[in-house]
Amino acid sequence: MRIGFIGLGNVGGKLSRSLLRNGWEVSVRDLSEDRQRELVRAGANPGGPPVQMMQECHAVITCLPSPEASSAVMEADDGLLAAAVPGKIWMEMSTTDEMEVKRLGKLFIARGGEAADCPVSGGCHRAATGNISIFAGCERSTFERVFPVLTAMGRRILHTGELGSASVLKVLTNYLATANLVTCCEALAVAKAVGLDLAVAYDAIRISSGNSFVHETESQVILNGSRDISFTMDLVQKDIGLFQAVSERVGVPLEINPVMMEIFREGIEKYGPRELSPNIVRRLEDVTGLPIRAPGFPPEMLDDEPEQPGHEVVPRSRG
Repeated sequence: MRIGFIGLGNVGGKLSRSLLRNGWEVSVRDLSEDRQRELVRAGANPGGPPVQMMQECHAVITCLPSPEASSAVMEADDGLLAAAVPGKIWMEMSTTDEMEVKRLGKLFIARGGEAADCPVSGGCHRAATGNISIFAGCERSTFERVFPVLTAMGRRILHTGELGSASVLKVLTNYLATANLVTCCEALAVAKAVGLDLAVAYDAIRISSGNSFVHETESQVILNGSRDISFTMDLVQKDIGLFQAVSERVGVPLEINPVMMEIFREGIEKYGPRELSPNIVRRLEDVTGLPIRAPGFPPEMLDDEPEQPGHEVVPRSRG
């Protein structure tokens, strides 16, 4: 199976490298010629317009920064929809809007193709090693077709149900991650203000009921001072905005998410949309005058687990 990959950013570039590393034939395309050339040097084929990529490949993956970008790649005159025929698969790995992925997926399926939304979760460091988790929303028959591709990019693969379900779960988990980030920033700021050793505070949280994946990753780069988690404030704003839209569609009144949206709106206003997301801690540093830093922490997260074969996660309801 030949795979097309459109979107070679912080996540997409790493996922496409995992496909190459695991022996797949991959054609790549990105607006950045430098990114595309880098993947071609790593063994990928240069991709042409989206319609040509879909014609030449069995499946095309999109991993793009916004629903609008995905819509453009799908619906342009030379877009993926123009080559949607039986046997072709569109795999949407962007963090996107549930309603938009359903709309585009239905258009692709109506032309005879198959569609799946397959967002990833677990951090760029795990995307680099093929150990990231992947959700997949699609028909079971489609899931079985794309499963070998997904296991080449990720370790834990969860079939979430119908098309669009994976995108809802992705923004839900990103909402939780954002809440963890904000509360970790506040906890570390209070620890600093009362004079605690922040390395001790880090370990106290790590071995306690207050621990989380976000603390074990993002708190480390916060304390290092690099704040480099390969994710930016505008992407956080997009993701929690998508979660807010889901909640409003289904009539669930949220209390915490609107506060976080305001926090990140203010962060973007002060530091810019492309500021690294853990630097939301700067709001507290600026107000208190306290540097939230400690020696001995890494500037970026690296996955030290060896790459393992991917496998399907089976929910208890299906066990």
